[in-house]
Amino acid sequence: MKKSEKVAYVMDELQRLYPKPPVPLDHSDPYTLLIAVLLSAQCTDERVNKVTPELFDLACTPKQMVQLTVEHIKAIIRPCGLSPAKSKNIYRLSEILIETHNGVVPSDFEALEALPGVGHKTASVVMSQAFGIPSFPVDTHIHRLMFRWGLSNGKNVEQTERDAKRLFPRNRWNDLHLQIIFYAREFSPARGLKWERDFLLQKCGRSTEIKKWKPTSAD
Repeated sequence: MKKSEKVAYVMDELQRLYPKPPVPLDHSDPYTLLIAVLLSAQCTDERVNKVTPELFDLACTPKQMVQLTVEHIKAIIRPCGLSPAKSKNIYRLSEILIETHNGVVPSDFEALEALPGVGHKTASVVMSQAFGIPSFPVDTHIHRLMFRWGLSNGKNVEQTERDAKRLFPRNRWNDLHLQIIFYAREFSPARGLKWERDFLLQKCGRSTEIKKWKPTSAD
């Protein structure tokens, strides 16, 4: 398959499977989404969604968050891992939002990435899912599948993001990054991949990946 044919096939199939992909992290506004995404670093969305109700019941705005202590925040979010750093970042970014942005999460990449604990991927998720601004956050799932499909060289997530934005139409970015994640979790995991289920790998996979995962006659 030509690369353009792969792109068209992937988009069609993902749209068929996940026509209205939901946002995996529970939230009610840009601020709670920002906090949830920050907590999701090296943690599953499922675990974050179990932890955030208790946190957001106490503090769902920056002003409420800074009424808590860092230690209190850390105790609540401990199951998400990296709680010492995450709790400090949550407290400090809440202070900065109050001091600099009138308590409102900015819809601007530069301003978001200036906040403690907020990197480009976190900013991209917030821009995409909270503000509807076309972005293509690349996590490990997207990085893995773009390589498996031969659509990126797997060098790093920055290159994968550039390739995704170049290959896929801008008006599909926000849905596609979620659709690829859902497909990766359901059909194309990092380990334990079942060849008979991963039809996109069968159809679009790079030769080395097909060789790696396709059962041989001896199997």
